Amino acid sequence: MAKVHGRHTFISLGGDDLSTFTNTSEITRTADSHDVTGYGADAHEFVGGLKGGTATMGGIYDNTASTGPRAVIEPLIGQTVELIRQTEGTGAGKPQDKATVLVTQYVETNPVADMVTWSCEMQISGTVDTTPQAA
Repeated sequence: MAKVHGRHTFISLGGDDLSTFTNTSEITRTADSHDVTGYGADAHEFVGGLKGGTATMGGIYDNTASTGPRAVIEPLIGQTVELIRQTEGTGAGKPQDKATVLVTQYVETNPVADMVTWSCEMQISGTVDTTPQAA
């Protein structure tokens, strides 16, 4: 099995490519857990429920007026848009995660002795399409 470097990752939000502004991204998938333990049991029993998840991304701030992270993400707060993440870059057969997400947060961090950074948090709405990229 070959190792994959993160520098090839492609990520877009609402149709805008944010790859060049992003240096970290994550998709977390979750499932509800329901306790179905009955009387007399010696241990808990659980069944799964609805699936869900979150997504995050962040990077070094760029003040490009029309395509930078602030210009793209801030107007999307509170809206549902498409998120596409290709962890091995673009190409036929390579993995891809595509989901509708609710943009819940955009943060800019300004340390005194370092670069300004940004981050974005999203709530996955519906299922994540993990179909590999088409040719």
